[in-house]
Amino acid sequence: MRDTGTLIRTVAVLFTLLLLAAAPARSSSSSREQLDAEVSEAISTLYRHSSAAKDLAGRSAGMLVFPRVIKGGIGIGGEYGEGALRVGGRTVGYYNIVSGSIGFQLGLQRKSEVILFMNRRELDKFRRRDGWKAGVDGSVALATLGAGGKIDTETAKKPIIGFIYSNQGLMYNLTFEGSKISEIRKR
Repeated sequence: MRDTGTLIRTVAVLFTLLLLAAAPARSSSSSREQLDAEVSEAISTLYRHSSAAKDLAGRSAGMLVFPRVIKGGIGIGGEYGEGALRVGGRTVGYYNIVSGSIGFQLGLQRKSEVILFMNRRELDKFRRRDGWKAGVDGSVALATLGAGGKIDTETAKKPIIGFIYSNQGLMYNLTFEGSKISEIRKR
């Protein structure tokens, strides 16, 4: 039984490495400019889907945006994406998000993810960590829309609020839990 667990972890690590290898490197300034443009477009798309998200973002201390997160798997899966942290409307750092999963899954999915730090304390805790893990270092309340496109009032009170969406709109029954977010160091 122990060998099966080791095999599963090994395959999950290999799958995640394949996703990382397929992801474009963003070390040059032109790549960072491209990522900044993708982040701006992802924010515009989110605002088109939810005016409540725009209102919350306007009140947040910081906004972490991953415009393109690729998730895939066959039984064992992984996801990877790169994004930027914006504070006061300007980019202050670049980050990646990585996670792995085991269970029934088949296919490939592209989505965008946004995490809003609603107060300076949570934003500062995030920025001080070298490898922030959702659910461990901070709990991310996943925003869902109710009647009239409003975000649940309890969710709107949380210190960290997350949105997961595609071009078709907000996505449900997904989670940030277990995702590790790390700063991309300049080379």
